[in-house]
Parts: sequence; C-alpha cells; structure tokens
Amino acid sequence: MHCPFCEEEDSRVVDSRIVEGGAAVRRRRECPRCQRRFTTYERYEQQPLRVIKKSGERELFNRQKILQGMLKACEKRPVTMEVLESLAGEIEKELRDEGYEEIPTSHIGEKVMEKLKEVDQVAYVRFASVYREFREIDQFLELLSTLNREKNTSERREVDEGKD
Repeated sequence: MHCPFCEEEDSRVVDSRIVEGGAAVRRRRECPRCQRRFTTYERYEQQPLRVIKKSGERELFNRQKILQGMLKACEKRPVTMEVLESLAGEIEKELRDEGYEEIPTSHIGEKVMEKLKEVDQVAYVRFASVYREFREIDQFLELLSTLNREKNTSERREVDEGKD
C-alpha cells in the first residue's frame, strides 16, 4: 500500500480489526520512510448497486454519501465516527441483502433515519428535517410528538415487563 504522505511503495500493518459486522477489515499502517500512520479499509468486491434519484437519474451507490449525511446530522452530538461507519455498513449490507440492483434514494433515506433514530434522536430529527424537506414548524412538532409517543409506549412496555 502506497503511503499517502510520501508515496513510499511499502507500509507495514500496525493493527487490524474486523469492522462493519465482518464485511470489512480496518488496518492501521505505518510508513517506514516518513513514520506517519494512516488507515485503510479492505472490503470484498461486490456487484455495483445503482441509486435512482428523485429526478429519475441513476448513479452508482456511494456509501460515503450516507456517511456524510449522518455526519452532518450528528454534528456536535456524542456519536463516534466508529458508530457512524458501522451504521453505514449495516445500511449497505441491508440494501445488498434485499437483492435489488437499483434502489430509490427514498428507500435509502428511510433506512438512514431508522438507524439514526436508534442511536441519537436529535440527529434523527436533524436528518429527517432535511431529508423530508420540512418547510413548516408543524412538521417538526408532528415528528417530535410521534417520537414522544413512541418513547412513552416503550417506557410503559418496560414497566409492564418488569412486573412479571
């Protein structure tokens, strides 16, 4: 692997970890010439997924776009990059497991919201407001009301299960 800093042709692996539920290997590498460290990811090659945009245009699936959207939603939130990488991997795996070669962006957006909702509700609301193109305060209030109802239902269920 070429060093991204000094272009040395060789590097040594310092640490390897399985990530994304076993779908990738994260490697920390060190350049023997400049001594700098960098990270690489190794993934198996798969059939390309195509995304159908709202305009009808088609483009290749790019998991970086999912990651960037989640990064914006999680800005200044206590969500680590490792968690976001994992979520992006889960989303990509789920999309591939569904077996479609082409996926509408709306389906991808719903999956991102589903994952963010489990991790950080503020990030979920941020992402949903952009994704669903909220224009009125009532749309925010409706979303928050739904979240609150779900939280209360979940808490009641936990209390009821604790009584058994």
